[in-house]
Amino acid sequence: MKNLESMEKFEQLKNEGKHLFVFAAGYCPDCRFVETFMPEVEVKFNDFTFVRVDRDENIDLCQLLDVFGIPSFIAFDNGKEIGRFVSKDSKTQEEVETFISGL
Repeated sequence: MKNLESMEKFEQLKNEGKHLFVFAAGYCPDCRFVETFMPEVEVKFNDFTFVRVDRDENIDLCQLLDVFGIPSFIAFDNGKEIGRFVSKDSKTQEEVETFISGL
């Protein structure tokens, strides 16, 4: 999973194809848990490009998108938000895969 580099890159990526933005932070134990199974999820749902968004480095983007809890997921398809799984709760691999399957 690549890391988001800038707000400009976010705008570019969300408007070009199917992207799933994963909002997380290094200090967050639930985020570190999610990272353990994300490589498998990425292979399973390879029609999406997965992008990690560091919450602390992109706080303005988090506020813009109403992401106040992590880990959280927001999916875009050619500029249109097609789904969000946003909360402060821990997430299991099954929950993340169910969310993506429903997009």
